[in-house]
Amino acid sequence: QVQLVESGGGLVQPGGSLRLSCAASGISFRLYAMGWYRQAPGKQRELVATITRDGGTNHGDSVKGRFTISRDNAKSTVYLQMNSLKPEDTAVYYCNARYYVNDFWGQGTQVTVSA
Repeated sequence: QVQLVESGGGLVQPGGSLRLSCAASGISFRLYAMGWYRQAPGKQRELVATITRDGGTNHGDSVKGRFTISRDNAKSTVYLQMNSLKPEDTAVYYCNARYYVNDFWGQGTQVTVSA
């Protein structure tokens, strides 16, 4: 059974930082490209960042320079370090694992940026 379990979300003030984690089980983690996506109320889900199995990264334009994706294959975990958070970063953040036609999602973790 595949599980992607996100953690680390919460309430933070503008300018603050959070680190999201996504622990994977039931997959050969090192083979999978991993990603973070987010969905704000009334908006479509959007790409935040992805990381290939070889460690290549891609970050969405709205988070470049502020967010950093990384992975630890030994722990089967992907991370999202979020700095300089803005109110517009408020959303549910989802973890994604992808390998060819295999495409899995976590349940999401809420991030709220508010004073």
